[in-house]
Amino acid sequence: MTERDVKCVVSCPTKCLCMEYCPLGSALKIIGGKWKLPILCALHQDGTTRYNTLKRKIAGITNTMLVSSLKELEEDGLVVRRQYMEMPVRVEYALTDVCDDLMPILKQLAQWGVKVHTKES
Repeated sequence: MTERDVKCVVSCPTKCLCMEYCPLGSALKIIGGKWKLPILCALHQDGTTRYNTLKRKIAGITNTMLVSSLKELEEDGLVVRRQYMEMPVRVEYALTDVCDDLMPILKQLAQWGVKVHTKES
């Protein structure tokens, strides 16, 4: 991370200095979307999970959105997909070490959300 990137992270909440690349914006893009956080939380709670178990755990998610979100999370290095050549084929998903580093940050963000929500109520 360069000095410019550090300045960006410090200044982003009010006035972003970097127009080409913002690490905070990049991080939010990776975990953003309706289904990515529920997927990450389910995998964090249950550990390695089969596709159908994950689908049942996340209420309201369609097959299309689950497949799409898992693929994006895999491409971004947060989730690993393991396919076993058995009959029937077994596919499991798990969090990567990169995502393990993210989970304490998400926990703090959730605590902040509770604090803000409590003030609004």
